[in-house]
Amino acid sequence: MSTYFTRVMPSWRWWFAGLAVAFSLAAGAQVQRLPTMVVELQTVDVTLPANGLVEAVSQATVAAQLAGRVVEVYVDAGQSVRRGDLLMRIDAREASEVAAAASAQYVNAKASYQRTLSLRQQGFVSQAAVDKAKADFDAAQATRGQATVGLGHATVRAPISGVVAQRLTELGEMATPGKPLVAIHDPDGMRVTVTVAQYRLAQMRSVKQARIEFPELGKVVEATSVTVLPTADAATHVSLVRVGLPSGIADVVPGLHARVYFVIGRASKLTVPQTAIVRRGEVAAVYVQNEQGKLSLRQLRLGEPVGSSEIEVLAGLRPGERVALDPVKTAVDLKSASQRGN
Repeated sequence: MSTYFTRVMPSWRWWFAGLAVAFSLAAGAQVQRLPTMVVELQTVDVTLPANGLVEAVSQATVAAQLAGRVVEVYVDAGQSVRRGDLLMRIDAREASEVAAAASAQYVNAKASYQRTLSLRQQGFVSQAAVDKAKADFDAAQATRGQATVGLGHATVRAPISGVVAQRLTELGEMATPGKPLVAIHDPDGMRVTVTVAQYRLAQMRSVKQARIEFPELGKVVEATSVTVLPTADAATHVSLVRVGLPSGIADVVPGLHARVYFVIGRASKLTVPQTAIVRRGEVAAVYVQNEQGKLSLRQLRLGEPVGSSEIEVLAGLRPGERVALDPVKTAVDLKSASQRGN
């Protein structure tokens, strides 16, 4: 047992010592039909890990462009919408009055311009009067167009197809220009954004392959693309890297934590299946079978995960040794053998 293990983690020392005593009682018993494998050096990917967050490639926050009370709401969070679908309706009575006044002013300015133009042709007014009437007409036309556009903002529609992530304004609340109403994202286009130290940029520019792990979901997927953004933060000395996700991954939503493993090379490493590991807090071990078929529990020092199901062994095992693949069944069989020996 390592000095570090004995000094820093004495509680685990007694746990391992107790197991060793228990299993020594079963040393003479042969545990049959347990699945085992011989560990060997394997050529695996050398990875650079980085933590990041999932974000939608296509997302939009719809904001109000008209002041008024929200009188109708048609969507809620989690609902799918298509581009152009009606989301909300804002009380447009005030905007309607403004539009009506602008239309009346436009009609009056148009008639005045036409009369002035007719009088000019008869020589009763100067060209300056015609120019002023034309300017008033143009201004009234612009005001009417602006008022009409503003009236159209009373109906809030989806700018993209996707899923409603949040409804930020409720029925009856007052909407003001710029106030967020609804957040929408497209679930079919997702990516993970991570930060990488600037001294790694030269190495990262040649990376084309990456593996993405979602610890909370227990899922690992292969990246569809790796893009190093041509920007750098002067304060933190990091750059952003975007990693594309395949479509159709269930339960992956914007804001979810992800761990990205960038493949930066290949190396020969000793690995074991993660399912063969016995864990107790920070301590990891495997059941090792000797040439006589006897099993013993051995502490390991582990490295980074390799692939989707293996983990690197830094210390505690040698190539050619045989380990049990089912630690739960192994422990049960050893305990049974020990009881029979008593």
